[in-house]
Amino acid sequence: MTAIASVRAALETCARSCSVFVRDIGTGLLEVCHNSLALLGLCVVAATLFAGGRADLRLSIEQRALDWLQTRQEARDPSPTAPEFSEPDAVARATALDPKALPRQQAAVAHWLSRRYRVAPEPIGRLVQEAWHVGQRVGLDPTLILAVMAVESSFNPFAQSPVGAQGLMQVMTRIHDDKYEAFGGTRAAFDPVTNLRVGVQVLKECIARAGGLEAGLRHYVGAANLTEDGGYVGKVLAEQVHLRRVVEGKPVAVNAPLVSTTPAVVPALSTSEGAPSQPAATVERVALAR
Repeated sequence: MTAIASVRAALETCARSCSVFVRDIGTGLLEVCHNSLALLGLCVVAATLFAGGRADLRLSIEQRALDWLQTRQEARDPSPTAPEFSEPDAVARATALDPKALPRQQAAVAHWLSRRYRVAPEPIGRLVQEAWHVGQRVGLDPTLILAVMAVESSFNPFAQSPVGAQGLMQVMTRIHDDKYEAFGGTRAAFDPVTNLRVGVQVLKECIARAGGLEAGLRHYVGAANLTEDGGYVGKVLAEQVHLRRVVEGKPVAVNAPLVSTTPAVVPALSTSEGAPSQPAATVERVALAR
C-alpha cells in the first residue's frame, strides 16, 4: 500500500506541476498579446495623428487607396461596353512623334515650343519635323513656318477666327478650298499636317506675290492694303528670332515676349540639317496687340 500511495502522490504532484506550468505559459502569452495589441494601437493612433497633420501625405494615401479600389472594381466587373469602343489602329491617326527621334536642333525647338505654348511635345515634335521637311521642299525657313503657326493659332489645330480662318496656320478654307482637294476636301483643314502644308503653300504664294518676306506676311494676314497690320509682321519675325536662337543652342526664356524693343536681325538658317537658308529680315519695335 505504501508503494502505491507513493506513486499516486508522485503522479498528483506531477499533474499539479504541469497544470501550474501550462497556466503560467497561458498567462504569459495573454500578457504578451495584450501588451502587443496595446503597442500596435498606440502605433496606429500615432500614425493617424501624423497623417492627419500632413495634408500631402493624407492626399497620397487617399489616392493610393482609391487607385487600389478602382483596380479591384475593374478587375471584378469589367465594362461590357469596352470592346465596342476599342480601336487598336487609332494610334495611326495621331499626329505625334517623340522629339528624341528628331535631330538635335529640331528636338530643341520642339521642347522649347512645348513649354512655351503648353502643348504636348509629341504633337509639336511631329509639326517641327514637318516644318523642316516642307520648308526644304518649298524654300522657306522652317522657323518662319513655326513662327507663323505660333502667332496664328498658338498651335491649336482647331482654332477658327471670326472671319473663317481655320487650323494651325489659320488658312481661309473657303478661299483656298482648291488646295485641299488633294487632301480629300476642306475638312482636312483640321488635320494639323495638312493645314501646315496648305498654309505653307499660301505663305509661299504671298511672299512671291509681294516680292519680300515682310510684305508677304502682310498679304498672308490680309493687311496688304491696310496702313497697319496690328503688329502681326513684327510678332512673327520676333518669334522667328527666338526660334533661330534656340536652333543655335542659345538660351531663350519660354516667356520671351513677341515684341522686339530694338531692331533685330533674323539670321540665315544653317544648312547643316538640309534646310534652306533665308534672307535676313529686320524686326522693328511693334505693338503687342494684334
